[in-house]
Amino acid sequence: MDAVRVALLREVLAGTEWPAATRRFAGALRSSVVPHGGGLLLVGTAAYEPWHLAAHLVDESTWSGLPELTPTLVRHRVEPGGPAHLAVGLGRIEAAGRGETLLLVAPERPGAGLLERVHDARRAGATVLSLNDGDPEVCGLAHETLAVTGDDVDLDTVQHLVSAAAGENSAPAPRGRRGFRDRLSRLADQLTAPPPARW
Repeated sequence: MDAVRVALLREVLAGTEWPAATRRFAGALRSSVVPHGGGLLLVGTAAYEPWHLAAHLVDESTWSGLPELTPTLVRHRVEPGGPAHLAVGLGRIEAAGRGETLLLVAPERPGAGLLERVHDARRAGATVLSLNDGDPEVCGLAHETLAVTGDDVDLDTVQHLVSAAAGENSAPAPRGRRGFRDRLSRLADQLTAPPPARW
């Protein structure tokens, strides 16, 4: 989703909790990976693989100059002979530890095996973040959670807002110049703002 569409989406959701909530969650994500130089593991449930969020985070990491946002997509089923970036299985979560961040995207309750692995990663020192459906056990495992429980937005929309905010909230560009995406986002905000009231 490009900066213009994100700006329009934020305008539609103005007055709801979502713009601020997704920025807060994105800030937690960024602050957990940037100081450690990366180490972001992204995993979904057996029925839901967050490849779309992985692709957006890769894009945001490139555009924002924050390579630490590039995730490793952890998969429940790894096809033999597949490309390296699609060949990371659940064993990677078992190896997670201090300085790494595990982002769990769970639109439904994960299986007990995954929850146990996430719990073990947390005990080993990994920071656990979660986008979920409000499941109390998943929320209890995470250091930071964002529950998508209502009818006003869906998980895909929240993932777009989180990934965009993770990239745009980076440090200012060197020499005081604004980045292209920041300028484009500001222009989109100006173009989509309602006209000033005339009395």
